[in-house]
Amino acid sequence: MQGDQASGLERPDAGDKVTRTSGSATPGDHALNIRDRKFCRDGRPVRWWHSGDPVATAWYNSVSASLPRGEKFFIQVMKYYDDKVPPRMAAELRAFTRQESNHAREHVAFNNLAQSHGYDIESIDKGIEEMLALTKGRPVEFNLAITIALEHFAAAISHCLLTDPRYLDGVNEEIADMWRWHSVEEIEHKGITYDVWLHATRDWSAWKRYRVRALLALLITRRYFKNRVRDALGLMRQDGITGLRARWLLFRHLWISPGMMRRMFFDWAKILLPGFHPWKQDDRALIRKFDSPYADAVMPAE
Repeated sequence: MQGDQASGLERPDAGDKVTRTSGSATPGDHALNIRDRKFCRDGRPVRWWHSGDPVATAWYNSVSASLPRGEKFFIQVMKYYDDKVPPRMAAELRAFTRQESNHAREHVAFNNLAQSHGYDIESIDKGIEEMLALTKGRPVEFNLAITIALEHFAAAISHCLLTDPRYLDGVNEEIADMWRWHSVEEIEHKGITYDVWLHATRDWSAWKRYRVRALLALLITRRYFKNRVRDALGLMRQDGITGLRARWLLFRHLWISPGMMRRMFFDWAKILLPGFHPWKQDDRALIRKFDSPYADAVMPAE
């Protein structure tokens, strides 16, 4: 996999101390790397590409359908700060932008495959557009806090995908690799939005910063998750799975077996704690494992 990795940020020289924003827990030698990869351009995965399971397929298709427009929103928010942060942070912002642009591109391609099987994906994208329309005219710090919340949710999911093989068990290897690739970069850049927040709100009181961040994390994550469930049920309906049976099957998948939402809940809830920072959970071992050409020889994070 290492051969697919394009040049990203240069890492600091040995002994070169990188100054981070006050309150940041991002490791001083951490850098973002651009892995410009393409997936699913040849061939056509089966309709129920996730282990032949329409429920798991519907959930991941719902998440994927939400990503292109969401990634573009994150890019727009972060670009505002490009000339308002220290040079090192600005370089990380540019790397973040390239990573997110690549993610959006690949999920557009993947969503097109879902559409080729007859799924209505456009209605999901329309729902994301309507949700993000509510951010127009809001203070930029408001939209930055939304970005932090959704990036944290993505990082929590990514940690699960990379540490527990059950979540991608039985998935076409190229599709599984796309989700792993996306997950690695979500973890890699999980701290940059929060570091920008610390810099942008450095004149705020600690209480105001916490109140805005925690409240928006609760509101936007709840709304995003609720909409993903709604859209997954809509996709299941297109496969003839409806009513209470559909709700039970999706609930069981998310909360019981394999139960990703149950397993990630406490990691997600850390954003509600005072003193939160994404890098207080140091999972760089997952990045090294993905990037290593000898992945089996690298110890997992858990």
